[in-house]
Amino acid sequence: MSRYDITPEKQASLPRYLFKQATFKPTPVQDVDLTGQTAIITGANSGVGFGISRQLLDLGLSRLILAVRDETKGAAAADKLSLKTDGSKRQSATIEIWKLDLFHYESVMAFAKRAEETLDRLDIIMLNAAMGVPAQRAFHPQTKHDEILQVNYLSTSLLAILLLPVVKKTRANQPAPTRITFTSSEASAWTKYPLGMHTPIFETFDRPDKKVDLADRMFTSKLLGQFLLRELARRVPTGAAIINGASPGMVNDSEFDRDFKKTSIGAIMQRIKPWMGSTSAVAAHMVTHAAVACGEETHGDFLSFQKLVPMAPIIYTSEGERISAQLWKETMEELEFAKVEDIMNSLNTSTTTN
Repeated sequence: MSRYDITPEKQASLPRYLFKQATFKPTPVQDVDLTGQTAIITGANSGVGFGISRQLLDLGLSRLILAVRDETKGAAAADKLSLKTDGSKRQSATIEIWKLDLFHYESVMAFAKRAEETLDRLDIIMLNAAMGVPAQRAFHPQTKHDEILQVNYLSTSLLAILLLPVVKKTRANQPAPTRITFTSSEASAWTKYPLGMHTPIFETFDRPDKKVDLADRMFTSKLLGQFLLRELARRVPTGAAIINGASPGMVNDSEFDRDFKKTSIGAIMQRIKPWMGSTSAVAAHMVTHAAVACGEETHGDFLSFQKLVPMAPIIYTSEGERISAQLWKETMEELEFAKVEDIMNSLNTSTTTN
């Protein structure tokens, strides 16, 4: 814990978060040249993902892959991104629209296969897409999983792991390891769901209970994502990829919480956001910073307001270690159809820098 200047408990304080949100102004990334580099950004057609896309292009990114569920919206986003802020056409960047639907494993596998077959570089992966608080609880018709769990954890896990062979294959063609950045959240520390009391984790999360706090379930999915980030970083050598997470903070113009606004807590937050929240473009600076301006020291870690901080307190406890092991076990079993365990076993410390 000495790597942080704050304890996990203090970092998890909601008043502290609100103070930081109200007073912190993110610094845009400068003096970084992404010429020749290729990036994949999920959830890139709007909100923070769109902001990250623009910022990477402004830093000279040569090839941008917008991983989107709705290709029509993706095309509209690409049109906007093809223009600089002064209205002139970008001349040196290629922007592509690739279909990715995190509601369906088949779509994730097709996306990863396309990446493996067509990419000769993969410098940046931004795992930004996520499902916000829904208007009502829903279960996936095929997997039977709660859709929050399906999108925010399971399909995101599958995509992250399936892209690792691409990372390994392309490593020799680029001067530095691939950067994999998860869009995470301080809300990971605020969940009241007693994760450590429930085994198996997925089966319990999926129980069709009549009274479920959907906002809290979304927070829990973000906590699961932090466990995933840590476990991946333990298994993936920094010579292949640097894996971290970053929060964009409170965003006041994103579609992410369109249904959350209808809840009692969401209604309160909507009153706060106009004077405390950031625009997506400003919030995106914090995630872009984690992806291109930070180094190996952030591997397996989380940045909040452009600073390295602890993740949710439970992660650093003995209970957290037990949960992490159980979660990884269940993840490997759930995604066995994609041979994810073989992929993880194929990654070894022989992968080094050029």
